[in-house]
Amino acid sequence: MNVHELPLILFTVLAQMSVGAFVALGVVQVVGRLRHGKAAVDQIADPALYAIGPVLVLGLMASMLHLGNPFNALNTFRHIDSSWLSREIVFGIAFSGLGFLFAALQFLRWGSPALRQALAVLTALVGLGLVWVMSMVYASLPTVPAWNTWATPAQFFLTTFLLGALAVGAAFMGVIMWRRQGLARRFAWVERLAPVRWLLSLRRPEEPTPEAAAGDAGRRELVEASLRWVATASILLLGVQLVVIVLQQRDLAADPGMPSASVAAYGTAWFVARLVLLVLGAGLLGLTLYRMVASHRAALLVATVATAAFATVLVSEIIGRSLFYDSMARIGM
Repeated sequence: MNVHELPLILFTVLAQMSVGAFVALGVVQVVGRLRHGKAAVDQIADPALYAIGPVLVLGLMASMLHLGNPFNALNTFRHIDSSWLSREIVFGIAFSGLGFLFAALQFLRWGSPALRQALAVLTALVGLGLVWVMSMVYASLPTVPAWNTWATPAQFFLTTFLLGALAVGAAFMGVIMWRRQGLARRFAWVERLAPVRWLLSLRRPEEPTPEAAAGDAGRRELVEASLRWVATASILLLGVQLVVIVLQQRDLAADPGMPSASVAAYGTAWFVARLVLLVLGAGLLGLTLYRMVASHRAALLVATVATAAFATVLVSEIIGRSLFYDSMARIGM
């Protein structure tokens, strides 16, 4: 694997996963509130939301390791009108900032629901813009034929939605297991820490609603519906992903100007491993997850399968991104 590009591999994959998870949570918020009520959605979706920010920050920190001097990143702001890399950094910072602001308002329950929803939509659009700009950093390079194709943005967006959906499914089951195993009570001492007490003191109490009375039933139905949606989406996206991979390999082999090193990068055992893990995680485990949810299997078993599907696809996407960087071979000047 191309470990030299590990910082960029982690940045691109984690950032895309964060955007996809935010968009997937937005879908759950909109659809779930109509069918299962606001109380059920907030109790499940909010904990998953708070995990997106740290993941993206981790990815941004990883990208800084690729620079000889991380402070050089500040120079990119001077070229936003001409450089896709500058735009990538600006969009990354904007998505991080808006996501943090939305999570803070959601946690503290500040602002009207309409304001928070508008902010969520803006954050999601900026996130999708980040993925597009990120793809154009590579797709706009005519001197690297393997990157200068339609497949680059297609692959980046497929990673975004596939990993994002599976991450949300795993996060939902993580929240369920956290509560069922009583772990929240075991870590209740955290709430007694001074900084946490101060933060909780800023939180506005929620007004009781009729929906809260049916919270447990609503949460269960919401999680089951969300997991069925995640499983279905993963299987469909797997099909699209395989079609894109086949067409990409066809185009690479048919292009007479394609450097042999770019073609050879995908002729390794790592490429086979990437496909096997992708089919296993998004296909077989996705189908298993759907059937388990439909038959109301034990929560621990469902959580295990959901987490395994996410972890397997994550490893597959990391390998795929490594092969992407391996395929870089320049032509011309």
